[in-house]
Amino acid sequence: MRPAVILLSFNSAETLGATLASARRVSSEIFVVDSFSTDNTVALARSFGATVVEHAFEHYGAQRNWAIDNLPITNPWQLHLDADEAMDDALVASILALADEPEHDGYFLPRYLRFLGRVLRHGGMSPTWHLRLFRTGAGRCENRKYDQHFLLLSGTTGKLQGAVIDDIRMSLAEWTARHNRWSDGEVAEWNSPETEGRLQADAHGNPAQRKRYLREKYNRLPLFVRPCALFAYRYFIRLGLLDGAEGLIFWVLQTFWFRFLVDAKIWEQRHAARFASTSPRDSSPQ
Repeated sequence: MRPAVILLSFNSAETLGATLASARRVSSEIFVVDSFSTDNTVALARSFGATVVEHAFEHYGAQRNWAIDNLPITNPWQLHLDADEAMDDALVASILALADEPEHDGYFLPRYLRFLGRVLRHGGMSPTWHLRLFRTGAGRCENRKYDQHFLLLSGTTGKLQGAVIDDIRMSLAEWTARHNRWSDGEVAEWNSPETEGRLQADAHGNPAQRKRYLREKYNRLPLFVRPCALFAYRYFIRLGLLDGAEGLIFWVLQTFWFRFLVDAKIWEQRHAARFASTSPRDSSPQ
């Protein structure tokens, strides 16, 4: 199999080279959808022979679906990656070993995080499974502002061996700034009644459906209690503590600080709404 590869990028010059190098091992049809980078991203992508298309960024789901709908993809299969995700040798071999007409219509890839230079191996997120390889026309991305997954519209899914390494190179200042923005998206999803085009939670479904099922269980827990419980679960019960100082920083920031920030913003909205509903009307003389 030689799928078309679609990458999203923005000021990604530091990691894009490794991603494109691994992408070229499985395909000669590579598209980079860039959000008007100001660094060397576009020139680097073109130096690897990628077709670069500029498109304004709204959120990941919208950008991925725009790419699916508008890129001149000629291959019957497509592989979606981020600009900081590189495939290891085993995953490259797994993709190349697939027949032109494989057994399934989509495949889940295992993803590991490299954080502050260390690949995290514990904490219950190593690996996470993501549907990234699917038959053209068979997949779309959820229209969510945060925590989007690809959906297979029809057919069956399988798993591939190997790994995608998500190499987080940004500084902690940038990492926390982005997660502050993403917490707004998570709060918006919390308040959203939309269900169309969303992943259906299923405790016995594919890896993404099982993950969404657990997320819905988490969402039912009381505010502020749940980030504490999640940190204790990932760091102590699932042995995130074995990932050293890098793991301590990641688990505190990702599973406690970020989730606590989401809860604080939800509480802030509710508090403001209650205050507005109970405040007396302005009766000052005109």
